Amino acid sequence: MSRKSRRILVTGGAGFLGSHLCDRLIAAGDEVLCVDNFFTGSRRNIAHLLQHPRFELLRHDVTFPLFVEVDQIYNLACPASPVFYQRDPVQTTKTSVMGTINMLGLAKRLHIPMLQASTSEVYGDPNVHPQTEEYWGNVNPIGIRACYDEGKRCAETLVFDYVRQNGVAGKVIRIFNTYGPRMQPDDGRVVSNFIMQALQNSPITIYGEGNQTRSFCFVDDLITGMVCMMDTPAAFTGPINLGNPNESTIRQLAELVIEMTNSRSKLVFEPLPQDDPQQRQPNISKARTSLNWEPKIELQEGLKQTISYFKENFC
Repeated sequence: MSRKSRRILVTGGAGFLGSHLCDRLIAAGDEVLCVDNFFTGSRRNIAHLLQHPRFELLRHDVTFPLFVEVDQIYNLACPASPVFYQRDPVQTTKTSVMGTINMLGLAKRLHIPMLQASTSEVYGDPNVHPQTEEYWGNVNPIGIRACYDEGKRCAETLVFDYVRQNGVAGKVIRIFNTYGPRMQPDDGRVVSNFIMQALQNSPITIYGEGNQTRSFCFVDDLITGMVCMMDTPAAFTGPINLGNPNESTIRQLAELVIEMTNSRSKLVFEPLPQDDPQQRQPNISKARTSLNWEPKIELQEGLKQTISYFKENFC
């Protein structure tokens, strides 16, 4: 017996992660209301859905209230790459704080669950490795990344206060470095940077000596974890780390991308940006036990799909 179709609001639905989530929900038989102000989202990401009978697009900025009737809310609205969130840092903070307040208010009014997309950046430049959900973080509150880091930390605070004060079924996931098709070529994130530079045989820019580490999760795995979190009982709030615990250095990633693209690119080294984390690796024990989730797609397979996307669309 098939389940009843739900009407689901996805804010930031035309973005990298949001568009993949829209795809997954449509494939599951749900109706999707995609909300985006296109500050960083792209119509290209959702063009294939625009004529679908269960998909609706609304251009709207979540810093303003939204009055719609839905059964679930995924709040993904916020620029997520340093290039974009530092372009208008005040608006970035407003999106995280006011946007989350508005979505929680909607969830409260409709008595529905809301999933908040938080980030591993709440851990800052961590003193604990790998990072568990109990770690409070090491964040510079006045640095150039604070608009995003502290905005997301405040958004988490709001979710938990709405849970305690208003009984909202709020849920928080902390997303670690995720990559895949539909990343923007100019978003400044390391995977997209390296692929574009390698495909153009340009020098590959590494900040510092390339010994800082990241853990890269393919987008399909991340979306699976996100949906699993939403489907948990209402009382389960999290936060839950979602990411791939397989850690690699930035230099190792650069060398792998060069190899996979048969590039003639050479490595060049630049000073580290302010507050750039030296280590980033999730402890996903809670996701394994509470969601029965862990990533399945290896880095080389994910990079293969991502490189193909960039070749087809930007080269």
